[in-house]
Amino acid sequence: MAYRIMEPRFPLGKTVATPGAMALGIDLTFYMHRHHCGDWGDLDECDRQANEEALEQGFRILSCYRVGGGRRIYIITESDRSSTCVLLPEEY
Repeated sequence: MAYRIMEPRFPLGKTVATPGAMALGIDLTFYMHRHHCGDWGDLDECDRQANEEALEQGFRILSCYRVGGGRRIYIITESDRSSTCVLLPEEY
């Protein structure tokens, strides 16, 4: 079995999480690492392609991950790469 080492693809800037995301009590760094390395999680092909274009054109990057118990989190890196936020969909 081959393993792929995931390497960062863009700057995250300042990283923050909303109170709702923090209240989940999970290790958010695992999901942050996936986002940082271009594993966009549970997005459809159209949104995945939009993220690939955002990397080239400097637009906002969005990832979505299922974190258990039917919950999901979003991770959004701003277009200027100054910050990245982990949040719940209802906090968007």
